[in-house]
Amino acid sequence: MGIPPRSAVFAGIAAVLLSAGLATDAIAGKIAEARSAVVALLPDWPRGQANTEEPEGSAVAVKDGTWLVTADHVLGPATSARIRLADGSVFTVEIIARDRASDLAVLRTDEALPALELASDDPDIAEKVCAIGNAFGLGMTVSCGVVSATGRGGVGFNAVEDFIQTDASVNPGASGGALVDVEGRL
Repeated sequence: MGIPPRSAVFAGIAAVLLSAGLATDAIAGKIAEARSAVVALLPDWPRGQANTEEPEGSAVAVKDGTWLVTADHVLGPATSARIRLADGSVFTVEIIARDRASDLAVLRTDEALPALELASDDPDIAEKVCAIGNAFGLGMTVSCGVVSATGRGGVGFNAVEDFIQTDASVNPGASGGALVDVEGRL
């Protein structure tokens, strides 16, 4: 069983969003385009420390497409990592910076990827959003919902917390992926 062509994946995402009443044709197209900026992240775990529960995660291309952001916990004890694109190709990435307190990591690749534009403002409560990530290590998935709350802190996940809460499903492996608005902005 091969990986379907990107156009078929985009068409499938758009069809699901439309049938669920979560998007118009224009919105579904923006979300499908945003999906191409999210990649599977494959941390190279030290021998004997493999994460069997969540061996893969997600990363998001930003800026010029050679910069990626992810959740630091996805990397765990890894000192090197690779990314896998939708077509199955795999590339090495350099780990540039990590911050355990905010659970953020910055990576760099030589391969320019489509990059997500950053939203200029915080989302509003009840705003439609979609989570894009490598759920269960099975490839990119999209789940949509609304923003339930913003500015969530004191949850106990990280030392630094300022979360956007959503009812869009975020399953294991989707960590480090993107939460995008209806314009496809991060």
